[in-house]
Amino acid sequence: MRIVASLSLLALLCSGAAAAHGAHGSHATGASPPTVKTITTKPLSDYPGKELVLLEVEFPPGGADSVHRHDAHAVVYVLAGSIVMGVAGGKEVTLTPGQSFHEGPDDVHTVGRNASKDKPAKFLAFLLKDIDKPVSIPVP
Repeated sequence: MRIVASLSLLALLCSGAAAAHGAHGSHATGASPPTVKTITTKPLSDYPGKELVLLEVEFPPGGADSVHRHDAHAVVYVLAGSIVMGVAGGKEVTLTPGQSFHEGPDDVHTVGRNASKDKPAKFLAFLLKDIDKPVSIPVP
């Protein structure tokens, strides 16, 4: 049940319902949120208390997500289109299919958006996290 609740929280955050994002910009400017689909969650028996979560995320044209953090190791792998990613204190990077991006447990994900205003973008997000932690945490 905790996994379902964590994934529900991520869906809520990505839907634009989190008020924290409005204060930071992208949904406030009319950007559409991404669609998040859970591919799998798997407790890791050789790492007690840890689980792997695999998500498919699709940004609509011009779409963007909320400022957040994961309290996990997260790796993004771009499948289609082009996305712009960035964490606090780092440089924004534009990624295309086959490229990846890492966020550590203490990183604040400040930039996540589709680089295109007229084509969708899709990526996989692999998260290694504590079972009892949410997938995503809003950052005010």
